[in-house]
Amino acid sequence: MCPMPPMPPIPASTLISLCVAFGVGLLIGAERERRKGSGPNRRAAGIRTFTVSSVLGALAMLLGGTDLLWLALAFVAGLMLLAYHRSHTDDPGVTTEIALVLSCVLGGLAMKEPALAAGIGAGMALLLASKERLHQWVSSWMSEHELHDVLVFFSVALIALPLAPNRFMGPWDALNPHALTLLVVLIMGVHGLGYVALRALGPTRGLPLAGFVGGFISSTATIHAMGTRSRAHAASMHSAVTGAALSNVSTVIQLTLLVGLVTPDALVFLGWPLGLGLGATVGYGLIFYSLSTAHPGDGLPQNDPGHAFDLKSALGFATLLTGILLVSAALHEWLGTQALWPTAALTGLADAHAGALSALSLAAGQKITAEQAVWPVLISLSANTGTKALVAFQGGGWPFAVRVVPGLLALVGSVWVGVLWV
Repeated sequence: MCPMPPMPPIPASTLISLCVAFGVGLLIGAERERRKGSGPNRRAAGIRTFTVSSVLGALAMLLGGTDLLWLALAFVAGLMLLAYHRSHTDDPGVTTEIALVLSCVLGGLAMKEPALAAGIGAGMALLLASKERLHQWVSSWMSEHELHDVLVFFSVALIALPLAPNRFMGPWDALNPHALTLLVVLIMGVHGLGYVALRALGPTRGLPLAGFVGGFISSTATIHAMGTRSRAHAASMHSAVTGAALSNVSTVIQLTLLVGLVTPDALVFLGWPLGLGLGATVGYGLIFYSLSTAHPGDGLPQNDPGHAFDLKSALGFATLLTGILLVSAALHEWLGTQALWPTAALTGLADAHAGALSALSLAAGQKITAEQAVWPVLISLSANTGTKALVAFQGGGWPFAVRVVPGLLALVGSVWVGVLWV
């Protein structure tokens, strides 16, 4: 009798994938077990069924590939369909049945992408466990028009954004539809951030916090969002101006970090001026914060908090910036790329950090000195200030702009004074 050949060792990756499949089924099944109930009306699937389903999917993928996995899925789906029809409960939901089929899919996925399967499994378990909270949030905390705004936002973010061509086109190849659509998503997101902060903390504290956080995403977009808010609700003017001013604080912090990371030697010339500009901006914001706290009755009406995601204002902002980009591209075509200062000014019209980065990169590559990089940085910051002034007027009109622009001038003026003083 011939001895049987020894079995080849099982790869460690296969064992890990099987453990992930087992764990995913166990995790989802544990959550479903708590909702299974007892007695004749109990659900058909619990912790053991979910674990077996996930392991079945893993073994099917391991032994027969996707063809056997499809057969396993059909088997699990058939069993759950039979169990659903034999169920004595009056609950019409099919969440458990769908989750069981999904656990089989995740088991098969674990054999190819264990990390992805584990992440999806954990997310699904969290989603299933949050049933009551989600229902309460949608039915009680979220109003109908807020739900509509959320759906519009995700339609733009998940449908329009992926479909927008990611290439430059139009006059002078200045326009990128994907970047402009991303800008619309960005301004809607900043507007939504302000809305959530406003609902959670009130206008006096919520808008300044949203302005500071939103400034790290885009100070220009944040100023526009605050202007839109102040135009819709004049009572929140002081809080909106505070948020706009604090978004400039974020700009200065980012610019300082950019200088320190790309060209640390330039901090010798820009450290003190940027610190002076930071102090001026913080002080200006505190003035309007004190004005908002001095009138605690100011704010938004409780029955009319406005739009969570304002698509109309976002499109207006994108249109304005599109015009600025076209003007910048036309001037760039006329002047060329040889002059560093005009290039910094044109780039700064759209983004102060991009204009500064081009000069700082030249200094880091020793094509210019750190001291020579100071002036393009200042020019870029100044040009971007002009854009922010236009955005403030377009978003909030004259009442908002005349309050925001002095803060912008205080920032730029302080930085220029600091540079000339040093």
